[in-house]
Amino acid sequence: MDNVTHTLFALTLARTPLGRAGRGSTAALIVASNAPDADIVTAIPGGFVTYLRWHRGPTHGPIGVVALGVLTAAIVWACYRLLDRRPDTERGAPVASFAMLAIVATIGALLHVLMDLPTSYGTRLLSPFDWHWYAVDWMPIIDIYLLIAIVAGLFFGRASAAARGRNAAIVLALMAANYGLRAAAHHEALALAPRLFGPTLPQPCAADSPNAAVLDVWPREHLMPDAAGAVPGRRCLVEMAAIPNFFSPFSWRVIARFSNAYEIHDVDLLDARFKAPASESEVFWRRAIRYPNVWTDAVVHAAATTTAQVFLGFSRFPVARSFVDPAGTATVRLSDVRFAGSGFVDQARRPDPFTVIIRTSADGRITEEAFGR
Repeated sequence: MDNVTHTLFALTLARTPLGRAGRGSTAALIVASNAPDADIVTAIPGGFVTYLRWHRGPTHGPIGVVALGVLTAAIVWACYRLLDRRPDTERGAPVASFAMLAIVATIGALLHVLMDLPTSYGTRLLSPFDWHWYAVDWMPIIDIYLLIAIVAGLFFGRASAAARGRNAAIVLALMAANYGLRAAAHHEALALAPRLFGPTLPQPCAADSPNAAVLDVWPREHLMPDAAGAVPGRRCLVEMAAIPNFFSPFSWRVIARFSNAYEIHDVDLLDARFKAPASESEVFWRRAIRYPNVWTDAVVHAAATTTAQVFLGFSRFPVARSFVDPAGTATVRLSDVRFAGSGFVDQARRPDPFTVIIRTSADGRITEEAFGR
């Protein structure tokens, strides 16, 4: 989730019993709810490559959550104890104890991670013990309906303490309903995949292909199609996913990863055609967008570079394209199909942080490796 949502959610939590732990609890919730994203400071010494390597890493793992909770508590406790010079008669409620602030802040940091998990962007939930990314694919990174509910609850709860508590409870109930609706819609979008892709949908490459997993995990141990169970020369389905839309919980982008390409199909679950039984005249599959994904020798060579390795560690659906000119210079472009909403996969010159360009000379030397070119 974005930091605006995290901050507003922290203010909502401050209107629950968590906010009544004493003075400083609201500040602890706000700081801790944003603290895991402090990993952005890793971009200072090494730029975007270093940032992406550590992005949603240890600060989003179990050790990071506890450490950030304790650190936040220490900062808030010290600020209130050392900087608040008002007389005791003017201070109102006493400052929360350090232990209570640590508990409240740790809960705030933990809820930050748990709000990141249901997004299609995902998070490295177990870092540094496990550097895999995890996602549930229910929510977009920015959910406008979630934001509207939280803002409305904060606005209409200003009147009194009772109104604040009542509206906080209503917001939490609406959030639960929103998550539940998106979970059901996500399941339905995946269930419609056979109708969307029709006769173009091949058989799975392997019996254990993760096409309907509740919790998606990446990067895969092997990116080459044959390592996923594909037989050379035979087109097969590696995996399937449904990515949420920013504007409607009923609009989804279904991504099918084949052994030699990706195919994308947008679906509106409210489309009346899906209420009727499937028929042989359906031609949904003709509207699928296809992105070839051929791992040539040039791609395999480029994938070994530092920049490519960082990107492949982040990318969930890496798609590769390569071109070798008559002089033997190879250009390899790696992108992530999740972010193919504006056609950037087809535009080599479009600036994008989720695209890597790697060039090699005729003798195999790496001459350029960079993000966003």
